[in-house]
Amino acid sequence: MGDQKMRRELFKGLNDRFSGMKEVIRKSLEARKFAYCPYSKFRVGAALLTHDGTVFTGCNVENACFNLGICAERTAISKAVSEGYRDFKAIAIASDMCEHFISPCGGCRQFMREFGANWDVYLSKPDGSYVEMTVEELLPASFGPEDLQMKKANIRNEF
Repeated sequence: MGDQKMRRELFKGLNDRFSGMKEVIRKSLEARKFAYCPYSKFRVGAALLTHDGTVFTGCNVENACFNLGICAERTAISKAVSEGYRDFKAIAIASDMCEHFISPCGGCRQFMREFGANWDVYLSKPDGSYVEMTVEELLPASFGPEDLQMKKANIRNEF
């Protein structure tokens, strides 16, 4: 009887987590609608989940000077950081690609890594299906803030 109760509680916990992440993915799909992408026509939305349940959304914003655009993932993270958040539970990313799951660019992977390697990233499709990964899986052998604390060789700066 105890095992059955424990299984029900585990299933309920997994079901609640699944349901909660589906809502975060839905918010990323909604955020995609606000994308400003007159040049690429490639809409991307993101929804960032904090540990207290707060969700920050973002979309890509392009610029005529192409390298000044900002991705949806960095928009959502920047919004959260600007409100005092530094520790994240998950991020969901959405686009209009039907045949492939959206994947963050290299710059966004490094931007996410700044806030830890062991949080979840949900790569989705417009129908709501998704693949779950971690930041570490997206950016293995990465460089992060803790690497700046490692011992360095003593060199003389000749400049």
